[in-house]
Amino acid sequence: MTCEFAWLPTGVARDVQLEVHDGRIQSVSTGTKGERRKGLTLPGFANAHSHAFHRALRGRTHADRGSFWTWRDQMYHVASTLDPDSYYRLARAVYAEMALAGITTVGEFHYLHHAPGGVRYDDPNAMGHALIRAAHDAGIRITLIDTLYLTSTVDGAPLEGVQLRFGDGDAEAWAERVTGLTGTRIGAAVHSVRAVPPSQMQLVAEFDGPIHAHVSEQRAENEACQAVHHCSPVELLAERGVLQEGFTAVHATHLSKTDIDLLGTAYACFCPTTERDLGDGIGPARELANHGTKLTLGSDSHAVIDFFEEARALELNERLATEERGHFSGQELLTAATAHDSLGWTDTGTIATGQRADLVTVSLESIRTAGIDPAGILFAATNADITNVMCDGREIVRAGRHLSIDAPAELEQAICALF
Repeated sequence: MTCEFAWLPTGVARDVQLEVHDGRIQSVSTGTKGERRKGLTLPGFANAHSHAFHRALRGRTHADRGSFWTWRDQMYHVASTLDPDSYYRLARAVYAEMALAGITTVGEFHYLHHAPGGVRYDDPNAMGHALIRAAHDAGIRITLIDTLYLTSTVDGAPLEGVQLRFGDGDAEAWAERVTGLTGTRIGAAVHSVRAVPPSQMQLVAEFDGPIHAHVSEQRAENEACQAVHHCSPVELLAERGVLQEGFTAVHATHLSKTDIDLLGTAYACFCPTTERDLGDGIGPARELANHGTKLTLGSDSHAVIDFFEEARALELNERLATEERGHFSGQELLTAATAHDSLGWTDTGTIATGQRADLVTVSLESIRTAGIDPAGILFAATNADITNVMCDGREIVRAGRHLSIDAPAELEQAICALF
């Protein structure tokens, strides 16, 4: 295939010839041979942090102007309602929406494990396997980040009500259950310092795969951790060995200088559209990057699923916080949006020979993109401008439509059935 424009590791180039075979890019050259794909072709995006069931909350949490509690009440309602079949239907539609947005790998931060009351399904991983099947059927890759969740407060209050669905009792039972997960790459997570006592973190730290954790999302989390453990969440995770090479700190919003130094070359996953929806704050993205931390992006609670919006928010949030422009280059933003390696997939994320053929083509003729410099696409386009998406060499979106799933109709049916 010939791309009118393609964003290569060296930048945007014109008339790029790509040879794709067995799901991988075999060669990259210049030329105009064969079918010419109009627009700008980018590497597929990596959604490093997703809670698929939160998609049902979109537009439903703003009563009385929308506090954190109106959001949490609706989240717990949805969590109380889902079973493996309904979760599969919802997640399949959500992952199809991600495909339409150019996402080719999702990191699903999965903690809705069990039936109401915490009773295990006959397959203890029925909910996780539903998510894996949903991603496969939507045509994208998934890293299932199975999450340890044991307590409701930093000082160890037990789970109750809907939260019982999240818990395994202890880390040993969690680890035993996780051995039964099959069908994709598996990661592990400490949900947060609120939800996992320090004594229970070791088995996550020893996990052979990507390790993630919610970190310092809100100031109250830091205050509670200081009160109970006399340190910050980052310091506690470092002390317990969870913060290690390849670790991903999700949100990383309220960090001290010591925290930033400790994170070092780990990953920090920013979820700007969720962080602003929940009023969490603006994290120190540029300062982290300056210290060597690798930035990634997630759509988290799916207030929107639009990686152009997530990527440019890294820069625009910094402008609001500092009252200055010019913090991130377009290449830095694209690198954050395509960080599949944080999810354990090290052979995709760039348009280069040998890489997986994850290709996202964006129109340069829409009302938003007409007349722009293609290199400015991250500051102009939205997910509605994506025309074609290929994952592992398979086309899953053509002319702006998912080839096998009517995503709007399936989202409507799956979500409305929960309310």
